[in-house]
Amino acid sequence: MVARYKYRFYPTDQQKNSLAKLFGCARYVWNEALAHCQAVGKYLGYNQLSSRLTKLKESVQWLKEVSSVALQQSLRHLEEAYQKFFNKEGGAPRYKKRKTNQSATLMSNAFSLQGEGVYLAKIGVVKPIWSRPLPSKPSSVTVIKDSAERYFLSFVVEVEPEKIEAKSVSIGVDLGIKTFAACSDGTKYHSPDYAPLYDRIAQLQKQLARRVKGSNRWERTRLRIAKLHCRIDDMRTDFLHKLSTKLTSENQVICLEDLNVRGMMKNRKLSKAISRQGWRRFRELCKAKSEKFQRELRILDRWEATSQHCSKCNWHWGKLDLSTRIVVCDGCGAVHCRDENSAKYIEQVGMGHRPTQKRTWRLSKTTEPKGSVASVCEASRIPCL
Repeated sequence: MVARYKYRFYPTDQQKNSLAKLFGCARYVWNEALAHCQAVGKYLGYNQLSSRLTKLKESVQWLKEVSSVALQQSLRHLEEAYQKFFNKEGGAPRYKKRKTNQSATLMSNAFSLQGEGVYLAKIGVVKPIWSRPLPSKPSSVTVIKDSAERYFLSFVVEVEPEKIEAKSVSIGVDLGIKTFAACSDGTKYHSPDYAPLYDRIAQLQKQLARRVKGSNRWERTRLRIAKLHCRIDDMRTDFLHKLSTKLTSENQVICLEDLNVRGMMKNRKLSKAISRQGWRRFRELCKAKSEKFQRELRILDRWEATSQHCSKCNWHWGKLDLSTRIVVCDGCGAVHCRDENSAKYIEQVGMGHRPTQKRTWRLSKTTEPKGSVASVCEASRIPCL
């Protein structure tokens, strides 16, 4: 399987100038090709855009100052973006901006490992901080500069799946806001408290609004805000990686809900809290690490009412207000914590131990490919335990 290994490095002033040229040329090729396709009214394909790039270099001489591999890869990425758009897996490609994250990809013929350093074509040797060794020879490397002006090298390598004995057969996970993840075994995981950092960002945003746009003070304030956002993203990424690794390594089957995050974000009272959680990213990490540890990830249909049924007797008590955290079942009299009950019900439906209440199954934008979603017809043939 393929994985990415990311390392930070600190370039010299001369290398920063060379990297700025590399990012600018890659961004220019993307934007110019995208503008041409929009003017024509259709995507022309990689071959036509590549031949057009060759002619473009004759008039735009500064494109020859950087590696041609990065420019060709920029067209490859544009092709991938269009393919995702045609397959309804994402939105239409958009223009790249100078102030956001910058990146350029180099294939194996444009970089090489030289001891503790990495040679980049027309850039020189950079020395990343090797926090862990590479498992195999990388096939490509992506040079990244984020909005906080940090530089990274992201290698694509081949890794072997790990064989770790699972401690449990299955687990159901219910994602929430107060409690990020409530598991069917009674364990609860809380996400880090991002509120102090977001409060500081709000203060700096007010200062930024009073600055003259483009001035030195405006740029310094913008950089401070970007660093805080990157710090929050690092905290969230670290938490999600550790939690997804723990759940996938200890359980053979992981059952999750297919949440309609886009629809939930339309709730103006909860949209900010939902956007801070990273539910979609957690699901993607669980999917990737299930392949790594040879586990199975099952996604329930988004219309399955997991919070409206008793996990013991399957009594249907209907919709509950979000403020209701403790539920007393009218069927068996059991007292449930709302999140734990949903997690147990998710596990039961995902493992086929309880017939689903849905009689139809509809495709949605966030539904996984066929086979990874717990089939309604398959689960309904299994008797209730």
